[in-house]
Amino acid sequence: MATGNINVSVENIFPLIKKFLYSDHEIFLRELVSNATDATLKMKHITTIGETSVEYGDPKIEVKINKEKGTLHVIDQGIGMTKEEVEKYINEVAFSGAEEFLEKYKDSAKDSGIIGHFGLGFYSAFMVANKVEIITKSYKDEPAAHWVCEGTTQFTLEEGEKTDRGTEVILHINEDDKEFLKESRIRELLVKYNKFMPIPIKFGTTEESLPLPEDAPKDAKPETKTVDNIINNPTPAWTKQPTELKDEDYNDFYRELYPMQFEDPLFHIHLNVDYPFNLTGILYFPKMGQDMNIQKDKIQLYQNQVYVTDNVEGIVPEFLTMLRGVIDSPDIPLNVSRSYLQADGAVKKISSYITRKVADKLKALFNNNREDFEKKWNDIKIVIEYGMLSEEKFFEKADAFALYPTVDKKYYTFKELEEKIKENQTDKDGTMVVLYASNEDAQHSYIEAAKEKGYEVLLMDSPIVSHLLQKLESTKEKISFVRVDSDHVNNLIRKEEDTISKLSDEEKEKLKADFEKVIPKEKYSVQLEAMDSNAAPLIITQPEFMRRMKEMQQTGGGGMFGMGNMPEMYNLVVNTNHPLISDILNTKTEKKQERLIKQSLDLARLSQNLLKGEELTAFIKRSFEMVK
Repeated sequence: MATGNINVSVENIFPLIKKFLYSDHEIFLRELVSNATDATLKMKHITTIGETSVEYGDPKIEVKINKEKGTLHVIDQGIGMTKEEVEKYINEVAFSGAEEFLEKYKDSAKDSGIIGHFGLGFYSAFMVANKVEIITKSYKDEPAAHWVCEGTTQFTLEEGEKTDRGTEVILHINEDDKEFLKESRIRELLVKYNKFMPIPIKFGTTEESLPLPEDAPKDAKPETKTVDNIINNPTPAWTKQPTELKDEDYNDFYRELYPMQFEDPLFHIHLNVDYPFNLTGILYFPKMGQDMNIQKDKIQLYQNQVYVTDNVEGIVPEFLTMLRGVIDSPDIPLNVSRSYLQADGAVKKISSYITRKVADKLKALFNNNREDFEKKWNDIKIVIEYGMLSEEKFFEKADAFALYPTVDKKYYTFKELEEKIKENQTDKDGTMVVLYASNEDAQHSYIEAAKEKGYEVLLMDSPIVSHLLQKLESTKEKISFVRVDSDHVNNLIRKEEDTISKLSDEEKEKLKADFEKVIPKEKYSVQLEAMDSNAAPLIITQPEFMRRMKEMQQTGGGGMFGMGNMPEMYNLVVNTNHPLISDILNTKTEKKQERLIKQSLDLARLSQNLLKGEELTAFIKRSFEMVK
């Protein structure tokens, strides 16, 4: 029997380990199972290259609880350790045996899947245990070793009685951490962190039904047998080649990741690259709503099939954090700050690769089945539009597949839209004017007026549309986006011809003064315009620039300082050629004129959904009185 001191470079390291090694104590199980996986993969590697004649067999990792003794056990059938290796790898805190192994076998072990990045992982056991034992036997023909430590720098190391290859770690759980002796809690952690580990993980047993013989009676009950309860999937879809998988395989894996998600994803993107970095994974486009935040934190990050986090910001481009799926890379540094990730060269390359891969996939889907792509557009547009705003390279590639739908449910790429409207919707200054609506119902009358002139009207209703239009106007030449209700139809696209007003200048001055006496000046600016006599007598518009700046300020970024909090201001456009306006001008009594103006204004406000509350009640009452 040997005794000694653990070689540490910091005084009182165990209190630090117990409190600060990881922010979440539950991580200890991930670390121990990861170590067991490493030990097993090392064994697989040296048998594969013929360094030993020992058979690899069909090893598994077992996690079990002994409630009577208050212990949690993690058992593997891996490479094991000799007494000397225990002294070297366990007694020198932060010495990573996986890293030394990878260095020794750096050429042949390149694809072995050994984790080798967790360093202090074994000592995370002391966050939840007051005593830890290691019983281990190497694949070499040497005696087993038994190491015991009670959370101090003192340990004992003696020859063990274990006869089969592998390692058993026994945790004597602290009184304050008894939750880790509950089967439900351990199962929860194994599923969370180790669901896709590459070695089968046994946690208890389960009953499996045996097939009935062909001649069995109809009411015969099948016999059962007790089998190992394997809680993980060692070969998840992302570890396979795309050629090995069908659409149903991808959908099955999606449901495995998100058991409570009952809808299939719209499509998937399989990531697989080994140079200049290692990255595998599968990203899924679920059906999207208009809420940009509801989908976030659904992508799971793994390192060699070990779950790390579902906060992938800084690794995945921000606009893709609304997607779902898995990313697995040994090249992503763990347990570091976001600022470090954003500055890390490998992470930047990974982010750029993912952006390019997603853009290429979207282009292929568009080219291969445009009809299906158009059907899915409303469910994916928020991600694509956000990507166009936030990633310059994605913006450039999106020109090939980003769609611009019309109110008549036609879908154009920008190039197709340009060819369609350029002749009819170019103003007198040579600028192509793209008309759009943000709400088909609320802006119906304006849409119809534009369509009567032969104009195409887009339906742009995403929450970031103002930012996107600003981006498009700044990157494309001689183009302007104008919402259909921002002016009366004759002014939306300014042509050379002007409509002549029936009113003289003196009559227009009097008419404007009459309106300004009645309408609230703090909300409306009166504008007299000569329009067709069959156009509406009054139209309420909100100038494109002011409204867009307010929307940009309210949805974050852009806009002008403080504009998001400014009160709403509207233009009241008076059609000087409409018969009702002539009647208002020629009304002899001031009271009747005021009543007509108020009623006409309220009708215009009603068409814009601006009449509410007390003012709506007064309008209804006045309307009944007028029809008596």
